[in-house]
Amino acid sequence: MTTEDIKVLDDILSSHDYNPSLVIAVMQDIQRYYRYLPEESLTYISQKLGLPEAKIYGVATFYENFSLDAKGKYVIKICDGTACHVRNSVPILEEMRKILGLSDSKHTTDDGLFTVETVSCLGACGLAPACTVNDEVYPAMTPEKARELIKKLKEAEGV
Repeated sequence: MTTEDIKVLDDILSSHDYNPSLVIAVMQDIQRYYRYLPEESLTYISQKLGLPEAKIYGVATFYENFSLDAKGKYVIKICDGTACHVRNSVPILEEMRKILGLSDSKHTTDDGLFTVETVSCLGACGLAPACTVNDEVYPAMTPEKARELIKKLKEAEGV
């Protein structure tokens, strides 16, 4: 870990008073900063909070919202819950994967810009089919709208 990483982690831990009972909040802040939970950060907070690494990893793997894998700058979640599925969310997923060169086993682009995931429900059934980009909801998606969305995000990055 770099000295910058240690400073970031110490700042996060300090903001939670190095309180081991706030480990979930600490991990949420770490993930917000890195967009995932780097292995070294989990080892570091384990030592600083006085918690076994197994406990830290247990929390990280129990909650679906935590990720041990690096994510892209833009995390796209495509809902495949019942309402979205019956309104054709699968072609939207397929289109995004095709455009970005992703697959069922490869979720993040090589340039680290995009991660595409499916989720069981976004809680936006009335907007189906829906997806989110970094938690911003995009309603009534179609493959065409998906292409436009990716194009807009790439243009914002100068790609």
